[in-house]
Amino acid sequence: MTVTPPPETLRAPLTLEFPFTRSLSPVQSAFLTGLRERTVLGVRTEAGDVLVPPVEYDPATAAELRDLVEVGVTGTVTTWAWNPEPRPGQPLATPFAWVLVRLDGADTALLHALDAPGPEAVRTGLRVRVRWAAERSGTITDIACFEPYDSAPGAEPSSHTGEFEDPVTGIVAPARLDYTYSPGRAQTRYLHALAERRTVGERCPSCAKVYVPPRGACPTCGVATTDQVEVGPGGTVTTFCIVNIKAKYADIDVPYVYAHIALDGAGLALHGRIAGIPYDQVRMGLRVEPVWSDDGRYPDHYRPTGEPDADYDTYKELL
Repeated sequence: MTVTPPPETLRAPLTLEFPFTRSLSPVQSAFLTGLRERTVLGVRTEAGDVLVPPVEYDPATAAELRDLVEVGVTGTVTTWAWNPEPRPGQPLATPFAWVLVRLDGADTALLHALDAPGPEAVRTGLRVRVRWAAERSGTITDIACFEPYDSAPGAEPSSHTGEFEDPVTGIVAPARLDYTYSPGRAQTRYLHALAERRTVGERCPSCAKVYVPPRGACPTCGVATTDQVEVGPGGTVTTFCIVNIKAKYADIDVPYVYAHIALDGAGLALHGRIAGIPYDQVRMGLRVEPVWSDDGRYPDHYRPTGEPDADYDTYKELL
């Protein structure tokens, strides 16, 4: 009896990164500009509560809030959690505590890092103070962290105009997730086939739809898909968009076209870049074929085959 060994377990490090750029409301602008100037601002609600960080609308009544007040740079830990292994991009490179701190004069707590030698040095009720960053630009990281500080609770909040020179009007908030991806059996077979310049999907035994890339199960019928089906290599552009913003790590000149491509024999469309044709000539129904990467492991992009465009009725169910 011949036993077929299981396919190699694939793993790859992946990074999902999205730098989000946003403008600021007057309240947010005052808060972040204040941090740059070593000043912590909150906002007073109709009921007299002081919210830090400040928000634009009362969470209880939805009334617009503009009554800014200055609170202390010392406060009290209300709850905490120890972080023994800081990740890249976190406030401190050494183990620290995530803490909620109610600053003196505030009625809500601010989430930030506490620099402490170990979890035994942290407790609810611990008095702390802000440690300012050496260089500040108007972001939450202008507070480098909190540090233990033996002090009595401070005074009441005082009114503040929220006016500063050169106010911060916008920020870039980088979001990044680093993780290791390991595909399941269906996608492992799919990737191994791509290395052979073949595109393989799996057919649902119930509805007969062919999924590419395969998912191991039919999301509509809820049954396992084990019948492998080779599709393509040609396909049809069903929908597309023109990309005008250059990706940070992609060496692709803009504008370019990213499209949904229904490979021949597939039951749904997959994503792919279109090249070999001016971007303003790409159209629905365009017949395309894969151009493989230099190492031959995956389609780098798709190009026109020169065939007549596909009739709309042949792909309208795949839009």
